[in-house]
Amino acid sequence: MLIKFPFSFSVALLSFTCFVSVADSNKQIKSQQILAEFSAQYTVLHKSDPVGNATRTLSYQADGNINYHYKTHVEWLIFSQTRSETSILTINNNKVTPQHYIYTREGTGKDKRYEWHYDAVTGTAKDIERKREHQVDFSNNLQDKLSYHLQHRLNLIINASHKRYIYPVINTSGSIKDYVYQYDGKEELILPYGLIKTIRFKREVKEKERVTYAWFAPELDYLLVKLYQTKAGTEQFEAQLSSLRIEGKAVKKL
Repeated sequence: MLIKFPFSFSVALLSFTCFVSVADSNKQIKSQQILAEFSAQYTVLHKSDPVGNATRTLSYQADGNINYHYKTHVEWLIFSQTRSETSILTINNNKVTPQHYIYTREGTGKDKRYEWHYDAVTGTAKDIERKREHQVDFSNNLQDKLSYHLQHRLNLIINASHKRYIYPVINTSGSIKDYVYQYDGKEELILPYGLIKTIRFKREVKEKERVTYAWFAPELDYLLVKLYQTKAGTEQFEAQLSSLRIEGKAVKKL
């Protein structure tokens, strides 16, 4: 970007997962049985002041694949930006497999667009915009920059007792990096959605001096309900769950 601002919004982290429930005693998750279509709304804050909103949706396509999408809009002082991210994916035997990924950014600064197509059978990742193809290994459950959030949520549903989760993620340049979530404790939060008990995870990117905390609610099958990010010790953003709809019906805190 040509202009620097007091804070920034991380695309990979302003992503939110859907409401799911476990249907069998072995917790074998299949997209056709477990995941309901949903829409989640979040309020984006900077130093406790509302500066924007985010929407997370999950829907089924005619071919049975999952369309996992989020969109954020932020306005703060002279900064105004809209970001959209979509992952077309499947879920089988507890594993998320991305197939197509699109990211766009418009507003203050330089506009951006990335589009990738993944084929786990042939082991290829195609950069549609740059017309390049990469050979990649999907055997270790490779994720795109949005789908790994859903994989993390499913892993919590299966077994939330682990203290550390690692996800290999292919970024928009085609390189692969491990994303690590470290358990950081339990906390009860007061959100626009209501009072809710959560478990907290921490993700640190040392080379960028960035630390992100993510809160998940067990009573909502580990829906991500809050994000908080700092960079070099300075607050970047906070996002809080404000409302949730499952299959078109509002889900309210009891």
